[in-house]
Amino acid sequence: MRLPATLLWAFICGQAIAAEPFGRAAIEGAEGIVPGQQVHVVVDIFAPEFFMSPPQYPLFEVPAALVTLSDDRAQNLVQTIADVQYSGIRRSYVIVPEKTGSFVLPEIAVDLGYSAKGSAIKAQVHIALPSFEVVAAPDQTAGPFAARNLAVTQSFDRSPAGLKVGDAVVRTIVVFAEDTQAMLIPPVDLGRAAGVAQYVKPPSLTDGVEQRGIGRSVETGSTRTETVVYTASAEGSFQAPAVSYQWFDLDAHAGATATLPAVDIVVEKAPSTERIDPQFDPSGEDQGKNAWPVVLLLCGLACLAAVVAWQRGSAILAWAERRRTSRRNSPRRRLRRLRTIIRVGPDPAIYRALQDWSLSLGFRSVSDWAEAQGNPRLSAQVTILERRLFRSRDMQLDRGKFADAITLAATNKGRARKSALPDLNPVA
Repeated sequence: MRLPATLLWAFICGQAIAAEPFGRAAIEGAEGIVPGQQVHVVVDIFAPEFFMSPPQYPLFEVPAALVTLSDDRAQNLVQTIADVQYSGIRRSYVIVPEKTGSFVLPEIAVDLGYSAKGSAIKAQVHIALPSFEVVAAPDQTAGPFAARNLAVTQSFDRSPAGLKVGDAVVRTIVVFAEDTQAMLIPPVDLGRAAGVAQYVKPPSLTDGVEQRGIGRSVETGSTRTETVVYTASAEGSFQAPAVSYQWFDLDAHAGATATLPAVDIVVEKAPSTERIDPQFDPSGEDQGKNAWPVVLLLCGLACLAAVVAWQRGSAILAWAERRRTSRRNSPRRRLRRLRTIIRVGPDPAIYRALQDWSLSLGFRSVSDWAEAQGNPRLSAQVTILERRLFRSRDMQLDRGKFADAITLAATNKGRARKSALPDLNPVA
């Protein structure tokens, strides 16, 4: 049976009108998950035409698990469904279970804005996240730490076998691992070195570290750096303890142990300084009586030289300080500091930094400066920041795009010009 033309046209229009945002979620590698392993939950959000504001992925809590939003850049997607083209954005949650069992993830609500026939529309998409099972590996240790391609290395700032009494040697141990986060890497058991004083510095945690792997390929992972200082107060032979580090290898699906050998510390006696006894010569005791005028003259010249050197030194120090201040406040360094604050600082600190930046370029406000740059992406992020500060926190900053949108070229191009009119109240 054939539909009349009017009914067919109404059906097609109804399909176009019914085009609404939607989402979907899936787990990457859901089989054989063990405690301490990172579980990547991929969430795709689609909207007809294009996004007016990016999806705001909310954080949520899961009992006995750590939940974070992946630091990876969002992926742009395009999909056509029933002759309607959708734009998509993909991001991932990273969930680290701490024990075995079933983990039921909640339903999340994602706010977004999109365009429909030239009109900006705000919407909210509800997505039911998938659940997963966590099982215990037969030989996994009690501490739930799992990763890939873990390596433990050590280095010394000087040869530990050539120390003198009173010397210190610094031992640095670095744990590198893939498919994990730095805050999840357990500490290293450094042990105690008998016979020498030992001072352990706070660890350093870093994500997104690149290093050369087998075959010269670049591997990206996270590191935990432990630093211990050994100080020798007596001569003798001592030993920095060996290191044994247990972890679970996700590729081999088995427990593994990384080791570092013990290192000998050899301390020798500090060299003694030889004493030179004064010599007395009775035959020449009268030779220095007539040397006082020369000594006084030399002392006066030395004092004069010291004063001149002090004055010149003060001038050189002042010049060096001006140079350091100039380099510290150069446009590139100020831009680098501004980008760092945008990426990691709280909203009020970002706004204060933008105010200082705008005023230094001659603009009256952050909004005036952002508008003068002619960059819609920058203006949108400034609007979101002001909304979060002065209205509500219903939108999220895209810190990466915000920082990348500020460039020296755009700033110089949009620099405010001084008015040709004189001041209304000039200072006499």
